[in-house]
Amino acid sequence: MTTIKTLQTALRALRRNKTRSALTVLGIVIGIASVIAMMEIGKGSSGAIARTIASMGANNLLVMPGTASSGGVTFGAGSVKTLTAEDAQAIQDECPAVAATAPIARARTQVVFGERNWVPTFIYGTTTQYLEVRDWRDLTEGDMFTDADVRSGARVAVVGQTIVRELFQGRSPVGKEMRIQNVGFKVVGVLSGKGANAFGWDQDDIILAPWTTIKYRISGSTGNSPTGSSSSVASSTTTAPSRDAVYPGTTGDLYPAVTSNMLTGGPMPARFANVDQILVAARSGDQIRPAIQQITQLLRERHRLGPGEPDDFSIRDMTESANSLASTTAMMTNLLLAVALISLVVGGVGIMNIMLVSVTERTKEIGLRMAVGARARDILMQFLVEATVLCFIGGIFGLLLGRGTALLVREALGWPVEMSVEAIVASILVSALVGIVFGFYPAWKASRLDPIEALRYE
Repeated sequence: MTTIKTLQTALRALRRNKTRSALTVLGIVIGIASVIAMMEIGKGSSGAIARTIASMGANNLLVMPGTASSGGVTFGAGSVKTLTAEDAQAIQDECPAVAATAPIARARTQVVFGERNWVPTFIYGTTTQYLEVRDWRDLTEGDMFTDADVRSGARVAVVGQTIVRELFQGRSPVGKEMRIQNVGFKVVGVLSGKGANAFGWDQDDIILAPWTTIKYRISGSTGNSPTGSSSSVASSTTTAPSRDAVYPGTTGDLYPAVTSNMLTGGPMPARFANVDQILVAARSGDQIRPAIQQITQLLRERHRLGPGEPDDFSIRDMTESANSLASTTAMMTNLLLAVALISLVVGGVGIMNIMLVSVTERTKEIGLRMAVGARARDILMQFLVEATVLCFIGGIFGLLLGRGTALLVREALGWPVEMSVEAIVASILVSALVGIVFGFYPAWKASRLDPIEALRYE
C-alpha cells in the first residue's frame, strides 16, 4: 500500500467511530493546550521578572573609592576619595562593554517644603545619564535636568513618588521650591514609580540633582586627607557645612585670600572634585565580567598605579542576586511545564487504550486484509497512521485552545503572557511523537495476528 492509500484507510476507520475518536483526541487537546498555556504564562512571567531585575540594576556595577588606613587601623571603603566625574566619563568613552555611567555625590539630610519636612533615603547628585544607567527613562511629570544644569551647578531637582506623597502630600511638585540644607531647589520633574529593590529599599524615596550642586552646596567635602584623620574618614553625606561653604574644602570666606603666588601669576593648585561613587551600566549581563576588567585596567592607568600597588577603588556587581532570581524563575517555569506534560502523557495512554480496543474490534478485518495479501508492515503502518493522525488533530486544536487560554488569562487576571514559537513547534512535534510511541504497541499487536485465527475470531 502506498502512503496515500494507508492514510485514506486510516481516516475511513476513524470516521466510522466519530464519537470515540473525538473523545480520544480530547485527551491530547487538553495535554497540548496545557503545555502551550503554561509555557506562554511561564515565559511571560520570566520576562516580567527579568525586566524587574534589570530595573533594580542587574546589569549595574558600582565603582567605590578606596580604603584609608593609619597606624594599622583601616577606615573602610570610601575613606579615601579617589574617584572623579572625569573617571566616569573616561569609563564610558574607553570601555566597550560599558553602555553608560553616572557619577554620584551622596547626601543625607532633611528636606523642607512649607511646613512639612522629610529625610529621603537617597539624595543623589548625578548627571542626566543616571536614568539610562538605572533603566528609569520615564518621568510621570516634567523633565530631567540638563547637562547645562550640571555644568553650572543649577539648583534644580527631580523627585521620586515617595517624596511627592510625603513632602508634597500628593500634589504636583513641578515648579515648586523645596529646601535642602537651607539651599532652595526647584523641582523640574517627577520620576515614575519603581517600588522596593531586591534589598527592600524604597527606590521611590529619592531626590536627584546635578552632582556639582550637591557636591559644592550640600555635602561640602572634597579631596582626601593624606593623614587619614577622622575628618577625611567621615562620610560627606552626614556633614552639615554652613551656607557659605560653596566650594569644597572651604570653611569660611566664599573667596580665598589673595596670596603672593597669585600676585606673581604662579600656577594655582587644581581643585580635586571627587565623587562618592560611580554607577556603571554594562551593555548586557554577559558583558559584566569584561566591563569589570576594562574598568579596572582603565582606572589603574588613570590613577597611575604601578604593577605591585593595590587598587585604590573597588567594583561591586549584582550578579549573584540576579542569578538567584533567574534560577528561581527557571525552576518555576520547569515546574509548570512538568505539570502540563503529565496531562499530555495521560492523553497518550488514552490513545493507546483506544487503539487496543480498536485492534480487538477489527481483528476479523485485519485477518481478511492479511489473507488477501497485506503484509505485516502494512497493518503496522495503518494503525500507526491512525494514532498519529489522532494526535496531530489533537495538537492543532490543543494549540488553538492553549493560545486562547493564555490570552484569556492575560485579559482576565492581568498576568504577563508571551507567545512562545518554540513551544508551538514543539507541541506539534510532541503530539506526533506521542501518536507514534503510544500507538506502536497496538499497531505491532495487530501486525502479529495470525490470519487464520483472525478470520475465525468472533
